[in-house]
Amino acid sequence: MISIQNISKSYGAKQVLNIENLEIPKGETFGLVGNNGAGKTTLFSVLLDLIEASTGFISIDGIKVNESEAWKTKVSAFIDDTFLIGYLTPEEYFYFIGELRGLKKNAVDDFLKQFSDFFNGEILNAKKYIRDLSKGNMKKVGIVGALIGTPEIIVLDEPFANLDPSTQIKLKHLIRLWSQNANITFLISSHDLAHTTDVCNRIVVLNKGSLIKDIQTSPETLRDLENYFAEQITLQEEL
Repeated sequence: MISIQNISKSYGAKQVLNIENLEIPKGETFGLVGNNGAGKTTLFSVLLDLIEASTGFISIDGIKVNESEAWKTKVSAFIDDTFLIGYLTPEEYFYFIGELRGLKKNAVDDFLKQFSDFFNGEILNAKKYIRDLSKGNMKKVGIVGALIGTPEIIVLDEPFANLDPSTQIKLKHLIRLWSQNANITFLISSHDLAHTTDVCNRIVVLNKGSLIKDIQTSPETLRDLENYFAEQITLQEEL
């Protein structure tokens, strides 16, 4: 499904990403964790062809993302607030995304009904522009916007950030529910180890742009990850 081959990204003399090989099969819920500067967002940005890799390539179903746009019909993403359109209301934004994905307004309205609990009465019919929403509600709009059209690959960068505890729980339930569809692949980057291990069946750890661990999630995964990052703190203190 997704093949990452000899990908590196450098800014001047500083290398921020260096992954020799990484394969993500269809239907996997894939988690990416690491400290700030680990290269998580950079990897997603290369995957989405938002930035150009220094070496190597990423392909989706055999299509190199930097050589063709054919893969874009399969992929949706919410990386940060720049993916939103602040001067639109949430409804206008959802209709805009739906139109891009070939859905009429009534189809978008029907699709949005399943998220009433997730929206908690704060998104639809609120008569607010997206720019006037709280950070958490902006995040809700971005996440649901990424789901419109049921794309095959859904990329979410820090989806749990800025969400209150109740909404984090709802989001985990939503991801688990959607991941039951074997045609949907989730790529999730997060600083929250507990939430990531809860919803992902595979977790990759990045450190300074390099792949350090590649783990199939088990009951021991959270403890192993916490021990790894605790060791990193000890190493930093010793330097």
